[in-house]
Amino acid sequence: MSRLELRTIENAPEEAKPLLTKAEASNGFLPNLLRVLANAPTALEAYLTLGGINGRASLSLAEREVVQITAAAIHGCGFCVAGHTAVATKKAGLDAGTVEALRSRNTIENAKLDAVARFTEAVIAGRGAVVDAELKTFKSAGYDDQAALEVVLGVSLATLCNFANNLGQPPLNEQLQQFAWTNRAQAAE
Repeated sequence: MSRLELRTIENAPEEAKPLLTKAEASNGFLPNLLRVLANAPTALEAYLTLGGINGRASLSLAEREVVQITAAAIHGCGFCVAGHTAVATKKAGLDAGTVEALRSRNTIENAKLDAVARFTEAVIAGRGAVVDAELKTFKSAGYDDQAALEVVLGVSLATLCNFANNLGQPPLNEQLQQFAWTNRAQAAE
């Protein structure tokens, strides 16, 4: 059960209604994350706008999903791990082994994608203040300054949706159930 109201298009604040309508048409369903964010129309707008900007980044969809799943796993956001697992497998073409490695924060066989995951971890752990060796390792995998900043962009997007989900605790939509994830670290506590 969600701790914050799960808004519908009908009962959302007026400013959120067109955003929810467009999101439902785009997704084929209304993700509960967006229903939570609709309680604050500016937060919903920020998430959708930043998501659109992130979608224009030079990083590939697969690389952007590596950032999103890595950040969601670090932040303990089961909703976002599930949602981005769906995108990673259905749209970004990531194989099951890669996705499972991301979800469990293990090494990825693809060295370039692993560099993105490790750099994402470093950005989050250091709050952007990565050490020179971490930046050098990322760049030696074939990335540049633009890509490094786009990882920060992806982490910013992830932080907004991960924290909103962790605050609201919405249930996972039925469409995402097959991708459900449990934070093993929190479950062990």
